[in-house]
Amino acid sequence: MNNTITEVPGITVGHYTDLKAATGCTVVLCEKGAVGGVDVRGSAPGTRETDLLRPMSLVSKVHAVLLGGGSAFGLAAADGVMRYLEEKGLGFKTSAGCVPVVPAAILFDLSVGDAKVRPGPEEGYQASLSATGQPVAEGSVGAGTGAVVGKILGASSATKGGLGSSSQRLGKDIVVGAVVAVSAFGDVIDPGTGVILAGPRRPEGGFFDTVELLRRADKPGHYFPMNTTIGVVATNASLTREQANKVAQVAHDGLARTIRPVHTMVDGDTLFVLATGECKSPVDDIALGAIAVEVVAEAVVRAVARAESLAGVPAARDVQRSRSAR
Repeated sequence: MNNTITEVPGITVGHYTDLKAATGCTVVLCEKGAVGGVDVRGSAPGTRETDLLRPMSLVSKVHAVLLGGGSAFGLAAADGVMRYLEEKGLGFKTSAGCVPVVPAAILFDLSVGDAKVRPGPEEGYQASLSATGQPVAEGSVGAGTGAVVGKILGASSATKGGLGSSSQRLGKDIVVGAVVAVSAFGDVIDPGTGVILAGPRRPEGGFFDTVELLRRADKPGHYFPMNTTIGVVATNASLTREQANKVAQVAHDGLARTIRPVHTMVDGDTLFVLATGECKSPVDDIALGAIAVEVVAEAVVRAVARAESLAGVPAARDVQRSRSAR
């Protein structure tokens, strides 16, 4: 196992990364098609084509999901993924040709790097061209390039977020994987110990506890409003549209285990599910949901653990190193 989402047969991942401008995008491709699902929990989402993934919709399969930086501007990167799929003859079949359906979600990274540079159609196309089945590059790459976490005290005290991936097996034949870009309002915590791994930085090193800061506040705060954690869960199991949407719903528990607080009014948390159906073995819905939670949680932790300092925002590893040096 390569322990990333590309362990799922038929799933490839590509990044476009602009380190200078601190932005980028990530495409998850399933060129043979996959049943899709989605669940949007945050109150400030930026999304595209999510309604087509819900039960009772016409389109039965999709061939890609785009995760991007650039705030709402970054949704344009999905046009490049559509171009890539159209060139391959993939998409919803119509009398006028194929129309690729590319669900997408974005995060806000305009406060880091160059706000005038955002992923667009060309960047989405380049990400698609770069997609492989190799282990997914993690950290300050793709949609996680400009991601930042722990913003209750403002962007100046935040810590670098990033992109992480993980996978696990369910029985002998089923694989479940996740890729997640983490740019949350809250802290990222170790789900086993509750230790804060990344959050608002203390002047002396280490991190404040965002929930404790909220608890102590004597009046409503004016919080940094642009935050989001977005990701894709993929599996080779055979799922109906209803099952895929249920897995997307349950997978958010992985965010709840590792981000505190999560699903706030200033977050746009969104998770997609892609089920390729290559494995025809019967699937235990409860077990699949439980493993989806695990891989999402691990992907979140890996996102901040593997992130690197960028554009003046220190990574968690550098904050901890600075504290140890004291």
